[in-house]
Amino acid sequence: MDPRFNAVRRDLADVRLADRVFAPHYAAPVLMVIARETPLRAARDGDSDVRAALVPGDVFEVFELAGGNAWGKAPGCGLVGYLDETALVRASS
Repeated sequence: MDPRFNAVRRDLADVRLADRVFAPHYAAPVLMVIARETPLRAARDGDSDVRAALVPGDVFEVFELAGGNAWGKAPGCGLVGYLDETALVRASS
């Protein structure tokens, strides 16, 4: 399973993938919205490869918030990665 397109790490995975992958922990996505332009990166490190540039209004599915970063999936482009959690706001219901 390609972790660039599927929210899967050794320690955590998207609960929607539980029938296809084992992980010690699963998380349900929390829908957030991008508030300012921000890069979606391959790793937590601010110098890691940029997978996509997300713009205000893009939806982001958050699986983890830690150390000022959010790890999740941008369904618009289908990519998984890390971004600065301050670039996110809660999606209105």
